[in-house]
Amino acid sequence: MALNRRNFIFLLGATGVVFALEELANPISAVAQNRPTSQARQIYPYTPLPYAHNALEPYIDERTMRFHHGKHYAGYTRNLNAAVAGVSELQGLDAEELIRNLDRVPKRIRRTVRNNGGGYVNHKMFWEIMSPDGGGEPRGSIAKSIRRNFGSFDRMKEDFNARAKKVFGSGWAWLVLDDRGKLRITTTSNQDTPLMEGVYPIMGIDVWEHAYYLKYQNNRGGYIENWWNVVNWDEVNRRYRRARDRA
Repeated sequence: MALNRRNFIFLLGATGVVFALEELANPISAVAQNRPTSQARQIYPYTPLPYAHNALEPYIDERTMRFHHGKHYAGYTRNLNAAVAGVSELQGLDAEELIRNLDRVPKRIRRTVRNNGGGYVNHKMFWEIMSPDGGGEPRGSIAKSIRRNFGSFDRMKEDFNARAKKVFGSGWAWLVLDDRGKLRITTTSNQDTPLMEGVYPIMGIDVWEHAYYLKYQNNRGGYIENWWNVVNWDEVNRRYRRARDRA
């Protein structure tokens, strides 16, 4: 599929990002110039990637990472901060607490916080659970828990891939620790997160088209299969231990 302007605007339209024509003519430099407002004025800061934009190649390409991190994640960050600015009762909540307590968010901004706060939390996790040194078999406590709950890593991976492929439209597939201390696989639509359901996400894959379309076009399955080559099992283990401690 040729990446013409019409296709590219359609691809990014899901998040309401419309580039000026000069940005479309040179998208990489446009991303580099698109910076969120100063972190000093942000309740929820825009965090840099923990690796270079091209570090996950060939599985996730540099161009996708620049747009995904520099446009989409940056947009969720800006929108979230703009929504909660001046709302004093929300100032002491970290991003995960905010999403777990949407009933405390004023109705006039609740949908905005749900969409953009979910996008913020989901993507912050997504960057961290990937690494250029990732991939391979899980290790540590998460490996034991996967075997206990699914029988084997291969069985879990097969189930996870199947659920991720079946997400209709935009959304995420997750490995979560539920309130009974059991690992299970779930999915959410749009930028919803398992935190909204009272369960903790151990890891998740973004299956919005903006996460893979520049490289994989409509081959979501190929993207999902290759994604396992960059999974950062050390970070997944850290999140698993955190989830157990919260239980």
